[in-house]
Amino acid sequence: MSRSLNIVLAGFGGQGVLFAGKLIAYAGLLEDREVSWLPSYGPEMRGGTANCSVCLSDDPIGSPLVLAPDALVAMNQPSLDKFAGAMAEGGVVVADSTLIANVPDIPGVRMCALPATAMAEEAGFKKLANIIMVGKLFAETRFCAEDTLWKAMEKCVPASKAAMLEMNKKALTLGMDA
Repeated sequence: MSRSLNIVLAGFGGQGVLFAGKLIAYAGLLEDREVSWLPSYGPEMRGGTANCSVCLSDDPIGSPLVLAPDALVAMNQPSLDKFAGAMAEGGVVVADSTLIANVPDIPGVRMCALPATAMAEEAGFKKLANIIMVGKLFAETRFCAEDTLWKAMEKCVPASKAAMLEMNKKALTLGMDA
């Protein structure tokens, strides 16, 4: 049986949605799957909207554009509002309830709201709400094998930020357990 998952990750610039998408895409590469990672951000960068589409598949990917996501990681209200209506039947939305006041009920879509930004601040991981969200997405979708996700994290955190690796791993675990 071939598996495919089309994911959109969206938030404000500076929230790390492109890095989160890169982490998921890298996990797909490590499992020798077909992968596309398509970033999109406004000219404002930090503070402007940023999103990326990630496709993981056992079969060739026809287009990197994700028009009907199987999974959505929404880091803020504008991002949720923009993409929630396009969700595929049976999909899952992971929403940061710290920054999203209105989480709609979408028929046929599983909604998972967690206060990732607040969780990150409480744990002392100020900029790692994105990684908590990836952990929750993993718990909901199992987009790769768990050991693959840990290996992808080790590959994606650059050597210049080696000190951040342990915090990233702890943030990932927080999300998985949420």
